[in-house]
Amino acid sequence: MGEKLFPDNVQIEYSRATGRIRYINLNGERLATLRPTDGLLCLSIKAAQFIRQNLAAEAHCFVTVRQDVAKYIAEGGDVFALHVVDVDLDIHAKEEVIAIDEKGEVLAVGRAMLSADEMKAFKTGVAVKVRHGCRSRSAEE
Repeated sequence: MGEKLFPDNVQIEYSRATGRIRYINLNGERLATLRPTDGLLCLSIKAAQFIRQNLAAEAHCFVTVRQDVAKYIAEGGDVFALHVVDVDLDIHAKEEVIAIDEKGEVLAVGRAMLSADEMKAFKTGVAVKVRHGCRSRSAEE
């Protein structure tokens, strides 16, 4: 999946302080940020939309939420367990996930706070800590 998401012509930005990889861009738009604390990639909304449109069968990182809360999540609000309609069974806590609505549209990217089983079973608590919503101000920067 990485070869399809990150083609040969991506631009890599390095941290001035450490000299390590910090950002992965394509045509001037950020695809991902390398988290220095654990070395995992944080996806941008653009990358999430690409994955949803082109790699949905291969990617197991989707959390589907109720349509009535889609606007709130798209604006950057967290996903609560109560609002989860479906979740890919391979999701574990602390993994990067993509929140989608019941129509399949990308709403946000963030970090799972619960495993797939917990998201289905729990009725309270944050299931996904949203980093960027597709309509949030941080997604536009």
